[in-house]
Amino acid sequence: MIDVAIVEDNTEVRETLALFINGSEGFTCESIYPDCEAAIKDIPNKLPDVVIMDLGLPGKSGMEGIQILKRKLPDIDFIVFTIQEDDDSVFDSLRAGACGYLLKNSDPNLILSSIKEVVEGGSPMSSEIARKVISSFHINTKESPLSVRETEVLKRLCDGQNHKVIADALFVSSNTVRMHIKNIYKKLHVHTRAEAVKKALHNKLV
Repeated sequence: MIDVAIVEDNTEVRETLALFINGSEGFTCESIYPDCEAAIKDIPNKLPDVVIMDLGLPGKSGMEGIQILKRKLPDIDFIVFTIQEDDDSVFDSLRAGACGYLLKNSDPNLILSSIKEVVEGGSPMSSEIARKVISSFHINTKESPLSVRETEVLKRLCDGQNHKVIADALFVSSNTVRMHIKNIYKKLHVHTRAEAVKKALHNKLV
């Protein structure tokens, strides 16, 4: 029996989905929440196998909820269930710890098969989302604009290292590191470390 929890602020969607899951053989859904705050408080006590999470929730967003719960409960799998299909929502959710991404217009049977798939170690996605991910992969496999040394500096920035630590590790001066970072920002068309790290992860540059 696969135990499923639902975090969804729309009452009709939440209750209809719970009723459908409970009426399907091999599934149970006893935990339903209208917001992340309630889910974050109660899910550690219930320990479901899978959490179906909306993104556009009142209070904490679904993405925040996934991040918080995934840190506390790494063995629980999360499937995003949303109307949002923009690149940032998709990739940020996956980075936050979601294992699957379904649009709310998905066939109900796809929801059930996706729950099974994620429990078995898969990463189910609506076809539109899968195409988006594949398209991004093809785009991101283009040759990086960065040199080998710049890529190494960028990787260390992503790891949270400061200028001095990077300089010591690479046996160069802090000024040289600053020069590399300046070049990285210019080539990636960013202005801050946070933007550089986000672009590096999104474009698989490190």
